[in-house]
Amino acid sequence: MINSLLIANRGEIACRIIRTARALGIRTVAVYSDADAKALHVRQADEAVHIGPSPARESYLVGEKIIAAAKQTGAEAIHPGYGFLSENADFAEAVIAARLVWVGPRPDSIRAMGLKDAAKARMIAAGVPVTPGYLGEDQSPDRLQAEADAIGYPVLIKAVAGGGGKGMRLVEASGDFLDALASCQREAASSFGDDRVLLEKYILSPRHIEVQVFGDTHGDVVHLFERDCSLQRRHQKVIEEAPAPGMDEQTREAICAAAVRAAKAVDYVGAGTIEFIADASEGLRADRIWFMEMNTRLQVEHPVTEEITGQDLVEWQLRVASGEPLPLRQEELEIQGWAMEARLYAEDPATGFLPSIGPLTEFDLNDGLIRSDSGVEEGGEVSPFYDPMIAKLIACGLDREDAIARLSNALLGTSVWPVRTNGAFLIKALADPDFAAGNLDTGLIARKGDAWLPPRLPSDEVLRGAAWRLIENEEGETPRLPGFRLNAPQRLQTVLDVHGTRVPVDFVEPAENWYMRHLDDRVMVNEEGQTFAIRLARFDGATGASAGDGAILAPMPGRVTSVEVAAGEAVTKGQRLVTLEAMKMEHGLTAPFDGTIAELNVAQGSQVTEGALLVKVEKIES
Repeated sequence: MINSLLIANRGEIACRIIRTARALGIRTVAVYSDADAKALHVRQADEAVHIGPSPARESYLVGEKIIAAAKQTGAEAIHPGYGFLSENADFAEAVIAARLVWVGPRPDSIRAMGLKDAAKARMIAAGVPVTPGYLGEDQSPDRLQAEADAIGYPVLIKAVAGGGGKGMRLVEASGDFLDALASCQREAASSFGDDRVLLEKYILSPRHIEVQVFGDTHGDVVHLFERDCSLQRRHQKVIEEAPAPGMDEQTREAICAAAVRAAKAVDYVGAGTIEFIADASEGLRADRIWFMEMNTRLQVEHPVTEEITGQDLVEWQLRVASGEPLPLRQEELEIQGWAMEARLYAEDPATGFLPSIGPLTEFDLNDGLIRSDSGVEEGGEVSPFYDPMIAKLIACGLDREDAIARLSNALLGTSVWPVRTNGAFLIKALADPDFAAGNLDTGLIARKGDAWLPPRLPSDEVLRGAAWRLIENEEGETPRLPGFRLNAPQRLQTVLDVHGTRVPVDFVEPAENWYMRHLDDRVMVNEEGQTFAIRLARFDGATGASAGDGAILAPMPGRVTSVEVAAGEAVTKGQRLVTLEAMKMEHGLTAPFDGTIAELNVAQGSQVTEGALLVKVEKIES
C-alpha cells in the first residue's frame, strides 16, 4: 500500500481523499494557492505546500510545481482528484517519469478517451453505439456550419477536450450557429488550451446515464452500476442519483456491459465513468442509449455509487494504484437502496444564478442524518477564483421516495449567510411532481422556467416574526420607536431591511413562533432553504449607490474575455457588449436599451472588481 500521498487538488475533493487516506494510515500532503492559505483541506492534511498565486493557471494547473512539492515532502504518490490536471496525460506521464505513483489511468488511456472525436472513433470500432455527429479534422467555420446543417437542428457543439459542461453550446437554428461556435471555441481555448470542437445530434428527450467502471493492473474490469445525472442547468449537473429511475434489469445489463467493453478497449486502470445519452421519449431502452464520452477520473457524483454499493471508491483507487487486484468481483457487487446527491452552489438564483462570494459567517449543513462532503467551513470564505460548488449533500434511503425526503429535510435546515446559495432552488426541484415521479430529462429545469426560483423575500409570517423579535424590549413590551405610524393604533407598521431591500411590515404578533437567532443587530431565520438576515431599516438620509441607467457594472470579480463594441458605437437592446469570465463560467453583459456607447472602460483581458463600471450606454431619445 502507498505510504504517503500528495493531493493535486483543493476543496471538497481534497478533503474527501484525505478522509480515506487517513483511515488507511497514509500520510497526506496538500497543495494550496494564495487564496487557499487558510482552506480546510490545508489544515486537514499532515503537511501542506504553497504552489503559487490564486489563479489556477498559476498554481493548481502548473504540473512542475506539484511534482516539485511531492519531491520536497517525500510523497510517494499523487492523486489528481477531479478537474484541474486529473485528465491531463502529459501531467500523468511527468508524474510517472519522476518515479512517483500516479493514482489514475495510464496516460495512453487518458489520451484515447480524453479527446471526444478519437474516443468516439474507438468506440465505433469496438461496436459501442454512438450518437450521429461530425468528428472531422476540418475545423473551418464553413465546414462546421455545413456539417451542422446536414445533421439537422438542434445540434450540440462540444469542445474536443471539454468536460464538466464547459465548452458546450446548444444551437437550435442555422442562423445562430457561427456565434455559438465562436463562443464555444473561446471558452474551450480558455479552459482547456484547445479550441477544436465536434458536433452531435441533440436528442430531444435526453437522459444522462453514466456507468461507474473500475479496472486494475491485472486486466480485470468491473462496473458499479449506473447513475442518473439528467437534472442539469446549462449542462451542469444539479442533482444526481443511483440507481437510475425507470431502469429495468435488461437495460441495466446492456448499458453496464457496454461500459465494461468500452473500458477494456483502452486497457483501463482505475476509476472511470462511461457517459451515455438515452432517448427517453419511450422510457429507457437498450436500443436507444448511445455512448457520449468517458471521464478518465473520479466524478463529483461518486458518493451516490458508494452509498448504494457500500464501497469506498477512493480506497479502491489507492489499492489499484498500489498494484492490488480489484477488491471485489463483479458477482460480489449489488445495489442496496437508493442514493441522491445535491450540489450546493454559492450562487443566487434570484440574479440569474450569478456566483456569490465572500465570508461564510454562517455555514451549517444540517448534516447529522445524511452525508455531506465540503471543502469550506463556518468562518471561511468563498473565493472568486474557483468553482462555486461549496458542498455536496448525499442522502440514502430504502427507495427513491425515502432518499428525496431525507435530502429535502437536510436542505430545509441548511443555513448559509451572507453568501447566497441554490438551496431553495434544490428544494423546489425535489418537490416538483415531475421530478418526484421520475419524469426527468436534461431539459426539465429549462422547461420549468421560473417555477423553481425561490422568492427574493421571506414570507409575511417571517417578516412579522422578525419585526416582533427586533422591537420587543427585554420586558416583552412593544416600545414606540421612530419609523412607526401611530395614526392607526390597531395596526402599527415598521420598515425592515432584508439584504438591502426595505420592506414595510405590519407590526402584529406573529401567529407562528418562528425560530430566529440574533447576530449583531439582525435576526437570522431559515425558510424553505434560504437564510435571511433581517434588521430594522435605518433612516439616516443615506441612499443606495447607483451608477444610473445605462451603466453596465461587473456583477462579480472576473476577467473580460471579449469586448464586442467600441466607444461611440450604436447598440440595440439585448446586444452583447462585454463577456466576463468568473468562477469558470462566461457571463454575457448586454445593452439595457437602444443607445450609443458613451463610455468603454475595459479591454479584452482586463481584470475587474465587483461593481466596476465597464460600459455606459447612453439612451437614444425619441
